[in-house]
Amino acid sequence: MSSCAAYLRYREWFTSLLHYPVSVLDPTASLSAPTSRASLGRMVNQSTILLMVCIGALILLLALFILFHQNATATKGYQLRNLERERSQLLLEEEILNMQVAEAQALHQLSDDSVVQAMVAAKNPQYIQEDTTVASNLNETK
Repeated sequence: MSSCAAYLRYREWFTSLLHYPVSVLDPTASLSAPTSRASLGRMVNQSTILLMVCIGALILLLALFILFHQNATATKGYQLRNLERERSQLLLEEEILNMQVAEAQALHQLSDDSVVQAMVAAKNPQYIQEDTTVASNLNETK
């Protein structure tokens, strides 16, 4: 049985060498192997936490960016609606003013004007019968 027990101890020792990267020449290295493994586990945990914090910060940053972008879009939409409303009001005012101008220029409005009614009809109007200009007729009369 002693050979079986020696074999089991040898196998345990050899398996521990496979699991822990230990230098055979350094007898104190076998004592630091579990510490190295614990330190590696701690580094993995810290790296995982750091990665999660970075991802969380990135998500938060993107959410804030989307929030500001949506706010700017909503503000521009509000301004656009106000400008469209103002434009339609101005177009309506322009149409009303055009109607008032047309009414003021209407023939019945002009005929009722006091200046037009004060005009006297011309007696014996003379019309030009020739194809000549008025300036040439003036020269001939002098």
